[in-house]
Amino acid sequence: MPSALPSSTKTVRSPQNGLQPPLVSSREYGWKNILVEEFHQPPGEEIYQSATEHTLCLSLNQRSSQLSQKMGDRRHIGLFTKGDLTIAPAESLLISQWNQDDRYLRIRVRSEFLNQVAQSEVSSNCIELLPEFRARNLEIEQIGMMLLSELRNGGAAGQLYVESLTNVLAVHLLRHYSAEQPCIAGYQGGLSHYQLLQVTDYISDRLADDIQLFDLAKLVGLSQFHFSRLFKQSTGVSPYRYVLQQRVERAKQLLQTTDLPVVDIALLSGFSSHSHLGKWFRQHTGMTPKAFRIRSGDRSWL
Repeated sequence: MPSALPSSTKTVRSPQNGLQPPLVSSREYGWKNILVEEFHQPPGEEIYQSATEHTLCLSLNQRSSQLSQKMGDRRHIGLFTKGDLTIAPAESLLISQWNQDDRYLRIRVRSEFLNQVAQSEVSSNCIELLPEFRARNLEIEQIGMMLLSELRNGGAAGQLYVESLTNVLAVHLLRHYSAEQPCIAGYQGGLSHYQLLQVTDYISDRLADDIQLFDLAKLVGLSQFHFSRLFKQSTGVSPYRYVLQQRVERAKQLLQTTDLPVVDIALLSGFSSHSHLGKWFRQHTGMTPKAFRIRSGDRSWL
């Protein structure tokens, strides 16, 4: 899979210990505003800088590993273990050295996107992130592990799921690691009945399409973050989970009422393939689409 970095990002490898390419990367999945990569590096050194992205490095080390890091005039030397977080704001030069194998998740968030989130949530056009060494943040760690799981699963959950995680991650960064310490307003009570009907009708009409969180939020004039929160208050599930449920229900309906091949039903229901449908169908119903179709046609079990 491609491992080359964008031209705005520079990485210098140690002459003796060349850095390894990522084990897995989100490049091929087309995730918007975020790039997620898992690394397992031998002892070595890296000089890293991105002009257009804020970079988070989340340690995946099961055992503590000593790491030396430098950004600007700040330096940190210490033991890093699973969950320890380094934040390198865009344009920061991060120099890292380690003497043991190092496992980590690198998350790169477009600075332009973070500014857009800041503008929609706190009416600020530009947010300055603060550099951090070995920070601990349970929420960001959980988001990172969810992104890693999706990465290892081949992007099976889809764009809407990743968009939701990306927006939550952006808000957490603004809340905890911004120089301005913005106050992000909260909304209570969920969507109105009319708003909810607008959104659910839109989803129903476009189940076979690539539904975007941006488009759902735009329907009701909210930021993506607050839309997701209010939608869950109204329905009890996230927008991603709701869309997935509706796609499974559409597939069930088509399996019961048509003789279409399962691969066609998968595409008509918004799944990318036969196997993609099969995975989520089994999770929701406990059986394969084929078994469901057979059972639906056999009324002797009723």
